[in-house]
Amino acid sequence: MRFLIVGDIVGKPGRKALKYYTISHPHSFDALIVNVENSAGGFGINKKVYEELKSMGVDVMTSGNHIWDKKEVMEFIDTEDLLRPANYPPNVPGKGYGVYEKNGIRFAVINLMGRIFLDPHLENPFLTFDRIFEEVSKQTSLVLVDFHAEATSEKYAFGLYADGRASLVFGTHTHVPTADHNVLKNGTGFVCDVGMSGCWHSAIGMKAEDVMRKFLTGLPQRYEVEEREDVVFNAILADIDEKSGKCLSIQRVQKYITKEELREL
Repeated sequence: MRFLIVGDIVGKPGRKALKYYTISHPHSFDALIVNVENSAGGFGINKKVYEELKSMGVDVMTSGNHIWDKKEVMEFIDTEDLLRPANYPPNVPGKGYGVYEKNGIRFAVINLMGRIFLDPHLENPFLTFDRIFEEVSKQTSLVLVDFHAEATSEKYAFGLYADGRASLVFGTHTHVPTADHNVLKNGTGFVCDVGMSGCWHSAIGMKAEDVMRKFLTGLPQRYEVEEREDVVFNAILADIDEKSGKCLSIQRVQKYITKEELREL
């Protein structure tokens, strides 16, 4: 089974990039998983954007620390195909994992968040994975993990920890794609960060002048999504054996999309 995994969608430019790729490559994947925590105005997700992404054929939406930025998310956070990190405390709304079916094949998606430089109060993501894996592995051998984290050391350590159990561990959050995609020793596909989909000439999707002002003055700044017409699409394609759950191959997808190409939508 071939999965298209799309990194953090940043605002309208990111949604345009996703739409362009799904339209121009309609039969290149079997299931589509997208990190949506920055999809609505760069911070969080709302119902309108959720419905827009569903119309593009997104099968599962993962997230991270920005999932709560739009208050209205509480109205639909319990939707089956929208995940928040599973290692939030048990009383937090929403689901951290699920088992899905596409073309008669079952697969599980687990959403976890790292603690280094993010939120030390979260439950241990390694131990949370152990608990969830024990449950979902009884239903399917295809287990995919979005590990939303800041530190590459934590991401890579988790990949090695899950090697041979998870089919695929893909990192999100930093918006910067890494070149370390590979199949680990025991058959788990891994990449530290898928990267963002959004405006290419920006500070990880935001207007550069706002971000530079923060670094120059140290004062709080209100960040806005950069919405120039040039966008970049970052993703990975992973082929996973349906019986063993082992990753057969993992490859990077990076497409620079011009304003002329976007006008063809």
